[in-house]
Amino acid sequence: LCRGGLAERLCRLQNRERSAISFWRHQCTSDDKIPSDKSGVLIVKILEIFEECTIQVAICQQLEQSPATLSPEDAVINAEEPILKVLFTRETAAHLKSRPQDVIHIYPPWQKLLLQNADVPVIMNTYFSQKVLLSEHSEAREKTYGPTKMLIRKNIISLAQTFRLDDLDKLHQESSDNQVAGAPQTHKSSDSKGHPLALSAVNDSLLEMVESQGAVGWREVQVRVVIQRVYCLPAREGCRSHTQGNKPLLSNGGMFCRLCLLVQDAYGMFSEVQLQSLGSTDDIEQYCRRWEGKSCCLAGMKILQRTTRGRAVGLFSLIDSLWPPVVPVKVPGQSQDSEMMTTDLPPPSFCYILTVQSGEIHVEVDEEEQISNLYQPPAVHGLKEILRMGGCNERCSFWAQVLYQRLQTKPSVPVDQREMLLFVTDSSLQNVAHGIPKVVAVSVTASCVLSMEVIEALSAGSPIFFKDALWGNGRIICVERTVLLLQKPLLCSAAGADLSELTGPVRLDELDSTTQASSICALRGTVVGVNESTAFSWPTCNRCGNGKLEVCPQDRELLYCNQCSEVVTTPVLKMQLEVFLSCPSRPQSTVKVKVWHEISHIATYEVQSVLGKEVGLLNCYVHSITSHPNCVALEEIVLE
Repeated sequence: LCRGGLAERLCRLQNRERSAISFWRHQCTSDDKIPSDKSGVLIVKILEIFEECTIQVAICQQLEQSPATLSPEDAVINAEEPILKVLFTRETAAHLKSRPQDVIHIYPPWQKLLLQNADVPVIMNTYFSQKVLLSEHSEAREKTYGPTKMLIRKNIISLAQTFRLDDLDKLHQESSDNQVAGAPQTHKSSDSKGHPLALSAVNDSLLEMVESQGAVGWREVQVRVVIQRVYCLPAREGCRSHTQGNKPLLSNGGMFCRLCLLVQDAYGMFSEVQLQSLGSTDDIEQYCRRWEGKSCCLAGMKILQRTTRGRAVGLFSLIDSLWPPVVPVKVPGQSQDSEMMTTDLPPPSFCYILTVQSGEIHVEVDEEEQISNLYQPPAVHGLKEILRMGGCNERCSFWAQVLYQRLQTKPSVPVDQREMLLFVTDSSLQNVAHGIPKVVAVSVTASCVLSMEVIEALSAGSPIFFKDALWGNGRIICVERTVLLLQKPLLCSAAGADLSELTGPVRLDELDSTTQASSICALRGTVVGVNESTAFSWPTCNRCGNGKLEVCPQDRELLYCNQCSEVVTTPVLKMQLEVFLSCPSRPQSTVKVKVWHEISHIATYEVQSVLGKEVGLLNCYVHSITSHPNCVALEEIVLE
């Protein structure tokens, strides 16, 4: 809000108003009585109640008095006063829980509005209202009506009818067809179609549902939307104890997660729907395949938050990747003829975060239906094309081979919150000669939810589909709402990208002056020194490679492998050795490499035999690069 502007002043006024109402109600509750000051108090008896445009309308008769000794039926009716139409806001109505025949005291500053061509005055500003509670009458009413909730008739009025956009006779018919049935005394329990809690006709506007139903929940209506994306989000600390029945929120390596949908309505508006748990994070892939692009009906929703671009940069970067719509969308407040629909709209500036209400049917997906024309599948690019993209915080999708993974170790950061680096490549990088790296680092943050199947595939070096990763400032990052899948999506916009898998050996960039820390490269050079103080060796099993051998209980001169349950007679000696190389590609740098005997090109441990030895192309991870002193620290690795 602009400082000092009308909106900010209105917001402050509303906050003061809410505080005054809450304080007044607290005083009434604490005193356990009706305020003694009767000056200016309007006393009314409710004859009929209905709801229209989220406002509760009560047709009332004004009373001269309402003594505590009399029941509302015996209260004196002032025949000279006309019938009043009293308006209560949703919050006031929920506080009063009024029924016909109830007596209500309305305290100042209520206002009377006289409308032209209308005989019934309207009473507004009824925030300071209190129902008269008479114990004997309350007991009688409880026996008559029971503890069931009062069912209020709702007059559903279309916005098109309000603004006279279409044929009024047709809309009159639709409006009466969509009305929810009336009060309990007129309701027939055998008529299921007229049940007050039965869902009305499906709406196609998220914003209209939010404005008409409010934040407390959509119980009598449902809205039809298209599922653009399916993903998991980490649950907040406060949500970790939340369960659906006896089923806890799904857990992924200690991370509590929730299935979410990014949906879009016919007007182009987006909303994020946070559902309950899955049986396993491995279910996310099947939900993506079954639900994305399909239409669904939302019911029983409540608003968690109205968020904006400044508060949810990640969410809006995903929304921006789906904007503008691929087909024309409806325009609020205009006739919805085809010539009035457009794609030339500004991107959304806000988004409602919705969640489900327990014990209700929330999302009904028509999996048999065709893919919606509004659906935008992920646009798949080659890594070469992504590296040439401009802009910042843009979503990108790609199919890549994972070569190596490494957990970023920072002592101050807990293990479950550390980032993981994935080094990936594809055919678009492997087939270029110079100027573009052959391998790209992808940072996977702790907020990116990975299924166990994907974690296993990463360790095996399998190709992975990265959906809606974030590209910016020369980095690819997997953040919240990024999904890693084992298979390519059934529907995707390839845009000329080569999605074929790699064949043949993978090539890395050789160490040179452009190499950066926390990258992988190929290395060649001559051994010029050995750091003997850091060298060590250990025996391993010649069958399974187990490096934790024990002394055999029967013969202490032999070693025993617990994994094989066998005595190891010919152990394989492994050793770590730190050597210094002279590299033609970095002649001015001291190149220090930590190598392993079983995977290195150095055959023996004797220092004299190692010195001067030529090292061929060695795959390495670059730990650090310093200029003072000019030194490069690397570690030999094995690609997946």
